[in-house]
Amino acid sequence: MTLSSRVAAQGDLLFEPSDERAYRSRMASYMRWLVQQGGPCHDDYDALWRWSVTDLEGFWRSIWDHLEVSASRQPERMLSQARMPGATWLPGARLNYAEHALRRRDDALALIARSEDGRESRWTRAQLAAEVARVAGALRALGVVPGDRVAAYLPNVPEAIVAFLASASVGATWSSCSPDFGSPSVLDRFRQIEPVVLFAVDGHRYAGKEHDRRAEVAAIREGLPSLRATIHVEGLRPPAEQPLPGALPWMALPGTASLEFEQVAADHPLWILYSSGTTGLPKAIVQGHGGILLEHLKALALHCDLGDGDRFFWFTTTGWMMWNFLVSGLLVGSTILLYDGSPAYPDLSALWRFADESRMTYFGTSAPYLMACRKAELVPRRVADLAALRSVGSTGAPLPPEGFAFVYESVKDDVLLGSISGGTDACTAFVLSCPLLPVHAGEIQCRGLGAKVEAFDEQGNSVVGKVGELVLTEPLPSMPLRFWNDPSGQRLHDAYFAQFEGVWRHGDWIEITPRGSCIITGRSDSTLNRGGVRMGTSELYRVVEAIPEIADSLAVDTGALGHEDRLWLFVVLRSGAELDDALVRRVRASLREQLSPRHVPDEIRAVAEIPRTLNGKKLEVPIKKILLGASIAEAANPDTLANPKALDAFAGLSG
Repeated sequence: MTLSSRVAAQGDLLFEPSDERAYRSRMASYMRWLVQQGGPCHDDYDALWRWSVTDLEGFWRSIWDHLEVSASRQPERMLSQARMPGATWLPGARLNYAEHALRRRDDALALIARSEDGRESRWTRAQLAAEVARVAGALRALGVVPGDRVAAYLPNVPEAIVAFLASASVGATWSSCSPDFGSPSVLDRFRQIEPVVLFAVDGHRYAGKEHDRRAEVAAIREGLPSLRATIHVEGLRPPAEQPLPGALPWMALPGTASLEFEQVAADHPLWILYSSGTTGLPKAIVQGHGGILLEHLKALALHCDLGDGDRFFWFTTTGWMMWNFLVSGLLVGSTILLYDGSPAYPDLSALWRFADESRMTYFGTSAPYLMACRKAELVPRRVADLAALRSVGSTGAPLPPEGFAFVYESVKDDVLLGSISGGTDACTAFVLSCPLLPVHAGEIQCRGLGAKVEAFDEQGNSVVGKVGELVLTEPLPSMPLRFWNDPSGQRLHDAYFAQFEGVWRHGDWIEITPRGSCIITGRSDSTLNRGGVRMGTSELYRVVEAIPEIADSLAVDTGALGHEDRLWLFVVLRSGAELDDALVRRVRASLREQLSPRHVPDEIRAVAEIPRTLNGKKLEVPIKKILLGASIAEAANPDTLANPKALDAFAGLSG
């Protein structure tokens, strides 16, 4: 069915899977398998979810068995110490994530990589395995042993996949930053973990321009005395030109033809991710081989319905957790699709053309990208053949109902739109898609299997049909093992468990509907709290950005921190528009009528652009701090921002 994206309403039914499609899904196959194994029989997803979060041992054992996790030593049980923090997953197991990613070593396609200038490479499973063996041999020759850290300053290219899998295969711990990060931001991250090897690129292309990163790489190398070697991955210049003096050329690495996998404990560190770092030093989040393996197998196979024959894409960089999520497509036998460059170069159709030419079956992107396509009145089905496309994934920000309807009207009317939400903290989605369920505008289909997501009010009571704090009241395998350099665990405790003891507080507002779907309304630390009425910023943005003259917006409630109760609204105007009295009145009237009189802004200001992180998220909390008197330097790290100069417009507005 189709529905005009201009009139979409929250909760409108947009899609229902056919009986055949639901039956053929991997979720339905899993449910049938459970019965065949003598397990519980569940008639619907809600009943399955409830079992999965009450019998954690039985559920996660079924995932281990059904998705055929292999280990050189089986776990004694799935979960011991079932508390938060401190849960212990897969005690006694010995395994390796990379071994699962490379289980197939045949002529099936492992990956397709496309750059924005149209260059493309295709790697078979056998070619990927051979290259991983070569680079892993080189790492061993450099003295890398289990527990060492290997860092990368690389774009989203095949060499990054190879370097990660090679590091994991030898038991080293991986960590990466995208080359659009400045060297101070990279050092804020990598200095904490003291890597022994750095994979680096001399430069990269983005939005039609060449970006020389030699100076940044030099500064990173200088600032990391722990490094034993730097490996140069060719970006803009060949190794013969020695763009990175003293570095080892990627193609000349001495390797080995044998592919070996160090068998490690389930809680052996697989990779280190980082909090956004918009304020303070980024938290270095450690996640393990076993927990990530279990969680990603479940999420990708059952919820995203991915397997052999699928071509799985998510637009991401190596600095965002969605890159790690994308790589895990290899675990379920899918071909992963990489894109290096700007999603808007030479125009917004670039990714849709890639979907056409790669025969993409799963198109993953961000909510801001889908909304940008809608605002540009792009109709992807007119510029690309999307016959192979079965699913569209959206994350990074709440997708409003208009964004849902845009997909069904302008992309394809029979795709499953999987809006998902989770975070870097657990490198997964807590609420996500399900191939058995309908899609309603503005709503995420379900809570993930094994993820006991609840909405808590201020007193810690679980509520349904009301907005509350997103919490997890039972542990999840991919939750952080620890933060690096946090031996007492105090920083980890303070980050997630300080408000509700023994319960993970994620920092998002969520509403769980009576039918089990979920609505994310924004970050709880940037919530608009006016006269006791709490509202996520996404609801306000939906109203404001529907006004034709307004291209983008940012709302900040300074009263939420105990100061004067003042609501600021900053807007980016479309070309030719002016923030005159008439437009201000229309904005106020729209918010009064569609939200509440309490959510009419006290101040409306026009700015040239809204400051965003490198992953496209609006800087609500740092701008709030600037408005409360903090300096730009105190409020945000410019090296983590896509447009740091945008902060200047907010300085001096406090008071």
